[in-house]
Amino acid sequence: MNRGLLPVVVLALGLARASAAQAPPVPRPADILRRQFDARLQEIAARVDGVASYAIVDLTTGDRFTRYPDVVLPTASTIKLAVLYELFRQSDDGSLKLEAALPLDRRLAVAGGPGLFYLGTPTLSLREYATMMVMLSDNTATNVLIRTLGMEAVNNRTRGLGLVNTRLRRLMLDLDAARRGDENVSTASEIARLLEAFYRGEGLKPASRDQALALLKVEKGGPTPLQRGVPAGVEVACKPGELEGVRVDAGIVFAKNRPYIFSMMTSYLEDDGRGESTIEEASRLAYQYFFRLGAGTDFGRLIGR
Repeated sequence: MNRGLLPVVVLALGLARASAAQAPPVPRPADILRRQFDARLQEIAARVDGVASYAIVDLTTGDRFTRYPDVVLPTASTIKLAVLYELFRQSDDGSLKLEAALPLDRRLAVAGGPGLFYLGTPTLSLREYATMMVMLSDNTATNVLIRTLGMEAVNNRTRGLGLVNTRLRRLMLDLDAARRGDENVSTASEIARLLEAFYRGEGLKPASRDQALALLKVEKGGPTPLQRGVPAGVEVACKPGELEGVRVDAGIVFAKNRPYIFSMMTSYLEDDGRGESTIEEASRLAYQYFFRLGAGTDFGRLIGR
């Protein structure tokens, strides 16, 4: 080689190596899909005339998608997840028996849900009260369980799971308490964490874990916003909630090969129906994303579709 050209060749090789080192890594197809999903979720939530937060968790990898996940918002009936968890914890430690019969105390009877408020003083088992709480979102049944379990016991249990912002502060439909600011509250991320405890059976015996999930999978008089975004036949263990200007839905979606948690909270809604449709739209997008991950190869061929 011409010695005069040697420095030029060395310089060129050095520049080529430096250029290669500075070049960003080529993304995997799954990375591109993830970014697109994240961006579209943000767009859907941003269109809400109000406040929208969410936490979506891939139960296979732990990957998370969030928007304002730690903002404290009203839970509405979704707080009943915490009541259900405490019920099965107390059953497991022997503090109560799910088949124990308990007559309805009419002082706890409130409207909301098409059940116990209209039935006088029936005697039901704690399991039956729980079924009505979850399936019909019956507020009277919920109040019976709160009084039986103890409000502070429910809160101590959620704190034990690390849920520092989840608070059961009042009985169902206690408007005076709500006006005082004693609202039942949580965050999208903490509701997702509670659902993960159900899914993994944290602190629960295997039979209790299965019974709790079976209750949450029961049809609730019609599909919830979360369920409307998921194809028929796909199991969803969820608990929605609604108040004036508030819509919440959260659950575990058992997508094939890729189960995930969906937790979305909205408040200050100018249009309650728009809040519901936003949850439905985000749920549909989430299912499409996780279904493709479960069905696809590393290169995105959907062999398992």
